[in-house]
Amino acid sequence: MLSLLVATHNRGKAIEFSAMLGGQFAVSHLADTLDLPPIEETEDTFAGNAALKALAVSRALPDALVVADDSGLEVAALGGAPGVRSARYAGDNASDADNIAKLLLELARVPEGDRSARFCCVLVLAQEGRTLASFCGTVEGSIAHASKGAHGFGYDPVFIPVGQTHTFAEMGDDAKSRISHRAAAVRQLRTYIKTCRF
Repeated sequence: MLSLLVATHNRGKAIEFSAMLGGQFAVSHLADTLDLPPIEETEDTFAGNAALKALAVSRALPDALVVADDSGLEVAALGGAPGVRSARYAGDNASDADNIAKLLLELARVPEGDRSARFCCVLVLAQEGRTLASFCGTVEGSIAHASKGAHGFGYDPVFIPVGQTHTFAEMGDDAKSRISHRAAAVRQLRTYIKTCRF
């Protein structure tokens, strides 16, 4: 079993990683390991922020195989916002509910056909302060007019993937993990790790 440290304090994200990677991986996250100070996301791309986190944690824990992600929601009618500020869209200490409320308010006058959006996830794999590989996954969809569902986190209650009639939060973890942006990136990560020797 290969140990993989997910560079996040978000327990929900770590659980999602573990479920998508499968039983061949022992997944931990920062709250399980040590209390590193928060890593400021100063880059203007998902790839840049994922690399910042992966490299910082891999330097602090040189024996660990570290994966970091940066992901977010890009809404066409908002010029790609919230983008890299998805987690902080309504402010630095905003909750998921705060961010969703701001998003829905800004889209209140946007008609049904113009509410297209996509989720993007970039993963960076690092060890001993160097990048080993990076992976990107996306999923296209649209923004609902109201929150629906109790599963997942972030913008899941308002994101309806293309070809679906329910939000990610209504679909449940198993259904979401088959089509999500993070699932697409994690599949690439899993294939890469299985072809390498660590």
